[in-house]
Amino acid sequence: MIKKVLVLSLIGLGFTMCSKVPLTGRRQLNLIPSSEINALSADSYKSFLNENKVITGTTQSQQVTTVGLKIKSAVEKYMADNNLSDQLKGFNWEFNTVESDQVNAFCMPGGKVVFYTGILPICKDDAGVAVVMGHEVAHAIAKHGNERMSQGLIQQFGGVALSVAIADKPAETQQLFQTAYAVGSQVGVMLPFSRLQESEADDLGLIFMAMAGYDPHEAPKFWERMSANSGGSAPPEFMSTHPSHETRIKKLNAAIPKAMEYYKK
Repeated sequence: MIKKVLVLSLIGLGFTMCSKVPLTGRRQLNLIPSSEINALSADSYKSFLNENKVITGTTQSQQVTTVGLKIKSAVEKYMADNNLSDQLKGFNWEFNTVESDQVNAFCMPGGKVVFYTGILPICKDDAGVAVVMGHEVAHAIAKHGNERMSQGLIQQFGGVALSVAIADKPAETQQLFQTAYAVGSQVGVMLPFSRLQESEADDLGLIFMAMAGYDPHEAPKFWERMSANSGGSAPPEFMSTHPSHETRIKKLNAAIPKAMEYYKK
């Protein structure tokens, strides 16, 4: 009986704590207030930068910052145009480049972006950086990590309030955050979000890069380079949460006409 009540309570909680993904309108479970998730993000981001070699004053770092600021402006305009600017409250954007051979990039809540130098040759140019930047920022805007962490909170703590979880089990809560966002791991741009979330990030990322002045046609080209770089080592699609490169490229090409409506040369 207690278990049944708990399940019903969680179902009710899910209905009251749902939000909608920008662009798609999909309803998602987000139990964690933005203020809490942004605070966790800021702490983790600071720790990550302290533990890695941050590159400044180089052509590569300047490229990441320049493209990042354009994507930031595009995101702010998109959210304003759709009456969603309140969702950016607490964002304190940062763009950093880390020296590493890993083919990696990520954006944490609050606009905390990291690019690894290993991904920049595959990006090739500003447009390629914009493809990755738009996609990773889109995950943050769509609150995909919050969605994953909310699911983890229910599984691990049985619906205990986040404030209680943070106060009583800070290490476990921090680990949930690390897992949801794969901070410092070797996945980053390959972070195993669900295929649905990946598709949302691709579509929203195309719009962001288009509004920032980058041709959306460059997105499939980037993923073709990623495919060539992987040397065919990616797992079969049915074994992976990510779509195959071939499937992703096909879907991106189909989404380009809509993104072109936002394209500003």
